[in-house]
Amino acid sequence: MPVRSNGASSSSRCAVPLWQIYHDDILQVVMNPDGSLKERVLASTADALFANAKRLEDWKRALAYFESPELQLVTVTITEKGYALRGSDGALLPAVARECAAGPGAPETAMGTFAALLHARYVAGAAPIALVTTDNFSQNGRHFREAVLAIAEAWQKAGLVEDGFVSYVADEGRVSFPWTMIDRITPNPSPETETALKEQGFDDLPLIQDAHASYAGFANTEEAHYLVVEDSFPNGRPDLARGGVILCDRKTAEKADTMKVTACLNPLHTTLAVYGCLLGYTRIWQEMENADLVSLIKHIGYDEDLPVVEDPGVIDPRCFIDELVEKRLPNRALPDAPQRIATDTSQKIPVRFGHTLAAYEKDPALDPAKLIYIPLAIAGWLRYITGIDDEGKSFEPSPDPLLPELREAIAPLALGVNDTELIHRSVAPILSNKSIFAVDLYGLGLGKKIEGMLQEELAAPGAVAATIKRYV
Repeated sequence: MPVRSNGASSSSRCAVPLWQIYHDDILQVVMNPDGSLKERVLASTADALFANAKRLEDWKRALAYFESPELQLVTVTITEKGYALRGSDGALLPAVARECAAGPGAPETAMGTFAALLHARYVAGAAPIALVTTDNFSQNGRHFREAVLAIAEAWQKAGLVEDGFVSYVADEGRVSFPWTMIDRITPNPSPETETALKEQGFDDLPLIQDAHASYAGFANTEEAHYLVVEDSFPNGRPDLARGGVILCDRKTAEKADTMKVTACLNPLHTTLAVYGCLLGYTRIWQEMENADLVSLIKHIGYDEDLPVVEDPGVIDPRCFIDELVEKRLPNRALPDAPQRIATDTSQKIPVRFGHTLAAYEKDPALDPAKLIYIPLAIAGWLRYITGIDDEGKSFEPSPDPLLPELREAIAPLALGVNDTELIHRSVAPILSNKSIFAVDLYGLGLGKKIEGMLQEELAAPGAVAATIKRYV
């Protein structure tokens, strides 16, 4: 029985939550490359609630679901930053520190919430369960498990839970955290989709937008989709393969995810995101009509990423990139925005670029100093952080937890700056930060190269586009 528990609420334009208006159903709108739409009602959600300890009635219902031994698995979508327990300084995030001190009765973060729900399940009889993350980062199940277990251990150390609770969470034969790879481009609900649906007679699916998010009774997505899941379900599972899920062992799931997240899709997406914002694009498909940007992501994917990709066997890496650049990204019907993808880039870079860079560092047959296009993507990100587009106009970078400190570091840089030493002093703390890139870029022989590319992109209005053209 699927339960929607993200708690998204409507704006003031809507008196009650959208899921109540539509009785927990949603209209899936597949945006085909030829401009046609394929709609179907997804009516599999039996209940929806805001699983937050401060919402007592909803919290009681969430606890009841977890206490039931019939519950076999839970899937979650949180985004990378939701798994973090510590800030860039290594200290526990304030909310995490509070919940570690308060115990399972007062969780505040996503990880604390799942630790508390598991504690309720443990107390109710410790039935087995699988917690399945569907977030786009490598070894996602491992990170999920480590974060939840860390909070459980903090509670145990403080005497707030039973000793056996930690053993329960740590036993993958009772509580599993399967590793997964999921891939389907699903942008925020868009005005284009709302208009297209109205033309077909759907007049009761308004798009509601506020300062934080967009809400609608529809979800716009693409046709292509992949879901690879480690087959680890200690309390059993439905026949997921009937729904197209690729079930496999952990090693295969990791290879599939690593292929996609670190090489064949996500790095290309991030490159388009930062350069799209700099060049004034508002849709990814528009960027795919820029031959230089297409050339850049092809160089990254085929020339620099593929040499370190291990074929997972269940998906062919080169064919995956082929489909991405030839069919998926150019889809004019898909209203995906570079501004959406640019969100939380600092949290994504360690995986999307750092993994490949680390692979070059470890392989004696490869010389990371010879890389060109990944460094150009990183230079583009630094240029993006300045908040000045290629025409010299200010823009607001997408939300990112490290944005304030990154912008402070790079504040001396402006359009026209040509001081090599100033550029070095501004970006060296960033390019040498292993928490951002997973490696020291100067140690790889790339730091100075990236500084030089950034200097080129800061030269004058139009320098970003000119720099890309020069290298591709």
